[in-house]
Amino acid sequence: MTVVVPPPIGPDWKVWGQQLNRFLSRQLTRLIFKSGDETAAENGILLWDDVLGYPVISKDGEFRQIVLADGEANLGISTNVTAAAANTAYPLTFTLVSGSGISLGTPASRIVFEEGGQYVLSFSAQINSSSSSTVDFYFWPRVNGSDVAGSTMKNSLHNNGSTLVVSRSSIFTFAAGDYLEAMWATDSTDGSLEAFSATAFAPATPAATLSITRVKA
Repeated sequence: MTVVVPPPIGPDWKVWGQQLNRFLSRQLTRLIFKSGDETAAENGILLWDDVLGYPVISKDGEFRQIVLADGEANLGISTNVTAAAANTAYPLTFTLVSGSGISLGTPASRIVFEEGGQYVLSFSAQINSSSSSTVDFYFWPRVNGSDVAGSTMKNSLHNNGSTLVVSRSSIFTFAAGDYLEAMWATDSTDGSLEAFSATAFAPATPAATLSITRVKA
């Protein structure tokens, strides 16, 4: 483990005591930097990993990251979303309302994760139909350009002018630099994601929302 050396003892004990007091005041609020020579054989050793940029603690023979506040985001779409063609996959382009450690990439439909870990994703969409026939809607995640197997959420509307909010929460594991896209499709161009303006008694309604929280490194 990295050793922090206090000031050497000098001929004047009073001066040395003052120096030692200042040294302890500075060091007691700091984590010792992880140098690579430490062992995690004992649980509860808390260090700062300056290479990776986060604190770690020893547990069960290894140093594990302590998850900081980085890695959360609230995203939304405040305008209507339509499909140019039926049975065609389109990525949703969100606006980043707030967040830390998560950003929008290029194209803006890509949601980029700065740090790896496990994340809880909570998605919702407000589907709308302008057809008296049944309209089917499909939603699924795409990670680094590849669709996630077995992840599609399908919903249907059966009445003209009907609206329904659909949602799902799932846990995903991302590596640093990975990106996510929320994909959607409909079997009819009469299907859309609808946003509604505020009323005198209620706030505006988004067409889609996505909240992201990192729960484990």
